[in-house]
Amino acid sequence: MNTETLLTQAREILIAYGPRLLGAIVVWIIGSWLIKLISGGFSRMMDKRELDESLKPFLRSLVSILLKVMLVISVLTMAGMEMTSFIAILGAAGLAVGLALSGTLQNFAGGVMILIFKPFKVGDLVEAGGYTGTVKAIQIFNTILTTPDNKTIIIPNGGLSTSSMVNFSTEPLRRVDFTFGIGYGDRTEQARDVLMKLIREDDRILNEPAEPMVAVSALADSSVNFAVRVWVKSADYWRVFFDTNEKVYNAFNREGINIPFPQMDVHLHKTD
Repeated sequence: MNTETLLTQAREILIAYGPRLLGAIVVWIIGSWLIKLISGGFSRMMDKRELDESLKPFLRSLVSILLKVMLVISVLTMAGMEMTSFIAILGAAGLAVGLALSGTLQNFAGGVMILIFKPFKVGDLVEAGGYTGTVKAIQIFNTILTTPDNKTIIIPNGGLSTSSMVNFSTEPLRRVDFTFGIGYGDRTEQARDVLMKLIREDDRILNEPAEPMVAVSALADSSVNFAVRVWVKSADYWRVFFDTNEKVYNAFNREGINIPFPQMDVHLHKTD
């Protein structure tokens, strides 16, 4: 095969496929620009409709991926690739990738389930996977939490959607439970009066859905234990918890009420 023959064949290939390749390149450039335009418009539309913040990053990524897949298929079709063969290859590749990335696909499905059923949303305080934190973002494959001490926790959506979790932000009110002990020999009536006085003085403690409760809960080894249960707004939970513990300690000291601590009496017997 001489040079003239090679040039002739190259010219024929260029004439046959050149316009297709040029058209495919033009479509790719225009399509990429349109995808950016559509994605930006879709984001602005979601902002105007005030969609849930949890949905926005998920839908934005999903729309962008779908548009890019459609663009790739269109470009390959214009370049002359047979769609039947392409779909067969894509199916085989999809099966192999699906088997290799079964955990990733499970996380994707978990993310979809979380966004559909909404067991939590961005901004909620949750306990899941052994961690407690505020939901910062719900992504396609993972959920990101920020702990109270400002650590970032990334939890896969697959396990998160199928395991137990606690959402502390769902209800507007929460009950705060305390246990306070007094010494044997102290008057329970006095301790109850002190506790009720502290409760009545705190405006954050509510009378609904139930009035504050103070009752003797146990006669323990070294103390008489009081169970105190009060209702507060969810946002006030920790402030009421810490403040009340400090107030009870100071009030018991002022009133001469003993706060017992574990102790052991040792008796020595002299033997001959």
